[in-house]
Amino acid sequence: MFTFPDTPPSQTTPILSVAALNRLVRQTLEQRLPLTWVAGEISNLTRASSGHWYFSLKDAGAQVRCVMFRNRNQFIDWQPDNGMQVEVRATPTLYEPRGEFQLQVDTLRRAGLGVLFEAFEALKLKLGSEGLFNADKKRGLPVFPRRVGIITSPQAAALHDVLTTLQRRMPSLPVVLYPTQVQGRDAAAQIVAALHAAYQRAECDVLIVCRGGGSIEDLWSFNEENVARAIAASPIPVVSAIGHETDFTIADFVADLRAPTPTAAAELVCSHQADWLLQLRQLHSRMVRQAQHRLYSQTQQLDYLARNLVHPGRRIAMQLGTLNQLARRLKAAQSHMLERHTWQHTNYVRRVLRSPPPIAHLLVQTAQCTHNLTRAIAHQLDFSIRNMQRMDEHLFHLNPHAVLARGYSIVQNTQGEIVHGSTDLQLNETLDIQFAKGRVKAVVTHKSE
Repeated sequence: MFTFPDTPPSQTTPILSVAALNRLVRQTLEQRLPLTWVAGEISNLTRASSGHWYFSLKDAGAQVRCVMFRNRNQFIDWQPDNGMQVEVRATPTLYEPRGEFQLQVDTLRRAGLGVLFEAFEALKLKLGSEGLFNADKKRGLPVFPRRVGIITSPQAAALHDVLTTLQRRMPSLPVVLYPTQVQGRDAAAQIVAALHAAYQRAECDVLIVCRGGGSIEDLWSFNEENVARAIAASPIPVVSAIGHETDFTIADFVADLRAPTPTAAAELVCSHQADWLLQLRQLHSRMVRQAQHRLYSQTQQLDYLARNLVHPGRRIAMQLGTLNQLARRLKAAQSHMLERHTWQHTNYVRRVLRSPPPIAHLLVQTAQCTHNLTRAIAHQLDFSIRNMQRMDEHLFHLNPHAVLARGYSIVQNTQGEIVHGSTDLQLNETLDIQFAKGRVKAVVTHKSE
C-alpha cells in the first residue's frame, strides 16, 4: 500500500495528480472499510430526476454525505424524510471528481427497527412457506354485500374515513363495528377476539380490518402471528387497510385483498350508488328504445296485415262473383256438349238412313233368338215347378199338424212353453194339450221318470 513520505519530494519520490490521489484514497477506503451499518439523522434530502437520492447523515458531533442510487432505493417500501432517524448499510468511499468523502448506501431502515424488521421477515417467510399468501386462496368480494363489518378502534380516524366513504357511496348499506384496540400490548389478542366474534355471528358479507398510519411499532399488532392466522382462517372475505399506502404488514399478505388506505377499502367493498343508478338509467333507456322499436315494428306489421285483410262481405261478394263465373262456364260447357252430342246423333241418323240394315238377315236372327228364348223359358219354368213341388213336400213333412194327425200331441205349460219331460212338470200343474183336432186342459196328478 502506498505511504506518504515525511520528507519533501525528491526526484525519486512519485508526484501524484489530484485524480490519482483521489482514486488511491477511494481504493484505500473501500479496501480497509467494508460494508457496515451507520446510524444518524437524515438532512438535506434530495431526490434527483434520475431517481438517485442524495442526503446527509448526521449526529450531534459530525455529518457525512450519502448517496443511494435508483437501483437500490426502488426496493424501499417507505419514504424517508428530513429529520428521520435511520440506519443505513453503506460502503465508505470517495467521490473522485470533487474529492468528497461519502457513503454509498445499499439499504435503508428506520433507526432501532432492525430487530422488528428481522422478526417481520422471519414471520413473512414462515407463513409464505405454509401457503398462507397464495393467490389461489384469495376470495373475491361480493358485488352487493348485505352488511359490512369493520374491525378497528372506535376512536380511530380510519373508522371515520370508512364510515364517511360508505355513507357517500352507499347510504343504505348497514355497518357493524367490532371494537378493538389497534395499538399496544393487548391489541393483537383483542383483534383476534374481534375476528372470531365476527366469524361466530356471521352477520356480515365482508370484513374491513383497518387503522391509520404510524410507525412500525404502532402497526406491529398486525404483524403478530396469531392475528395473521386468524385472518387466514376467516370464512368471510377480509380487506386489510392498515397504515398508509407505503406501509405493509403481515395482515396485508394474508388478507383476501389489501387496500392502500381505509378510504380505499371502503371504496372496494361497496359500489357507488350513483354508478348503479346510472347503469339503471342506461338500462331503462335501452329498454324504452327497444320497446319503442318493437312497438313501431309491430305497428308496421299490423298495418301490413290490415291492408291485406279483406272484409267478410267483400270476400263473399268475391266468392259469389267467382261462383257466377263458374256457373256461366258450366252452362256454356253443357251447351257445347249438348250441341256436340246432338250433332253426333244427327250424323249417326244420317249414316243409318244412308245405309239401311239387312232386314232379311235380321229377321232370321230374330226368329232364331225367339225360338231359343221360348225353349229357355219353358225349361226354366219346368225346373221351377219341380223345385216348388219338392219344397212343398218338405214343408208337409215338417208341418207339426201333420205329426199331430198321426196321433201325436203338443204339451205346453201355462207359460206356453213346450214340455219335453216329466222333470219339467210339478204336481197339480195345469197343462195345455193340443191335438190334430182341438185342445184340452189337464192337471198333473202323478209323474214318474
